[in-house]
Amino acid sequence: MLTGVFVTILDFFIVNVAIPAIQRDLHAGAAEVEWIVAGYGLAYGSGLILGGRLGDLFGRRRVFAIGLALFTLASLACGLAPDAATLIAARVAQGLAAAALTPQVLAILRTAYSGAAQARALNAYALTMGLAAVFGQLIGGMLIQADLFGLGWRACFLINVPIGVAALALTRAVVPESRAGTAARLDLGGAALVTGALVATLLPLIEGREQGWPLWTWLSPLVALALLTAYGRRRHASPLIDLALFRERAFTAGLLTQLAFTMGMAAYFLIFALYVQGAAGLDALEAGLVFTPIGLGYLAASRLAPRFVARLGRQAIAVGGLTRAVALTVLLAAVAAQAPLGWLVPILAVDGFGMGLALAPIMGTVLAGVAPRHAGSAAGVLTTVQQVGAALGVGIVGIVFYGGLAGGVSQAFQHGLIYVIAVALAVAGLVQLLPRPQRARPPVAQQAAR
Repeated sequence: MLTGVFVTILDFFIVNVAIPAIQRDLHAGAAEVEWIVAGYGLAYGSGLILGGRLGDLFGRRRVFAIGLALFTLASLACGLAPDAATLIAARVAQGLAAAALTPQVLAILRTAYSGAAQARALNAYALTMGLAAVFGQLIGGMLIQADLFGLGWRACFLINVPIGVAALALTRAVVPESRAGTAARLDLGGAALVTGALVATLLPLIEGREQGWPLWTWLSPLVALALLTAYGRRRHASPLIDLALFRERAFTAGLLTQLAFTMGMAAYFLIFALYVQGAAGLDALEAGLVFTPIGLGYLAASRLAPRFVARLGRQAIAVGGLTRAVALTVLLAAVAAQAPLGWLVPILAVDGFGMGLALAPIMGTVLAGVAPRHAGSAAGVLTTVQQVGAALGVGIVGIVFYGGLAGGVSQAFQHGLIYVIAVALAVAGLVQLLPRPQRARPPVAQQAAR
């Protein structure tokens, strides 16, 4: 099950160090580069909740296996893509397949394990997600540098094929089947409206700058708003998203915090990979190695995060956001001063620590404040926001980065860093909207005794 999680998260980040090679090989433009990254995240995020419902209806193991098989085939199509348009289409197919298989993992882990074993399984799930995200660039760099069979960047996608085949062979033998007790109906109309709204939001962010911001790019957000309004007014026995969730302050504030964090993280990884290869002149492997301090800082923070949360509560997330903002501000100054890359190592480690300190507690902190009847739906929406936020972050930072490219890659990276710093500060601010945890009152008998 964790193999499925690892490859789907890995494939959002592994392409970052491969982008320069893809651009050269497929003659991809700036907008096509953004679609290669964001198209995957958009398809992944928009299909997650529907994918969960499919597992409830038709069996979680079955849908996991189908999703993994489709993901493996889409990865093969990515690795064999003859041009940028084909690669983008295959990436969207990858995202849709990931949306089918990923929701089944948590559901199966919760039904297959109980007690301490379940806690260990869920901890392994969270650690797997973090490792795939922070070390994706390093793995991509190693594959490109190895140039297996002369595949170059294509190995970043083709590596999923043997892994997927092996996982599929084991799935039927070792993964138990399960379904929801009362299966909900599919809300296909709701899924179409939400997906349309997300596309209408992302499309102008990616295509607008290159096309000179024509009229449709300004009308597109209005179309997105109209589609969301239509979704809010419709009635369905099993709606894709329960709007009652948004009446809970903990959920709404947490959703905004999660959105801001992922918009900054995905954007930062993309522009940093472009900077170390385009301005610092590193090859793919060296670029991947530069991400290692971020990964080490992230792992250290992930281990310490429970202690921070126990002491600081929601403010642990704010400390993480502020730590990132400080580290990235120092990084901005170092890049502007043309400091050697070696000087960046401690800065990157501190940034990774802030990243882990903010990310690790977000979901648990938010879900702790959600009514039990909404817990499952809230987890699905939060996971969706992770992927959608990443796609939006890539779209926004693309405008900033490529808009400043006339002054060189280094200057464009500095412009992008300012955006990421602002988002990190927004994370620290949005956390303050979370309700304060209520302290348990002592029983009446204890009060009387006192």
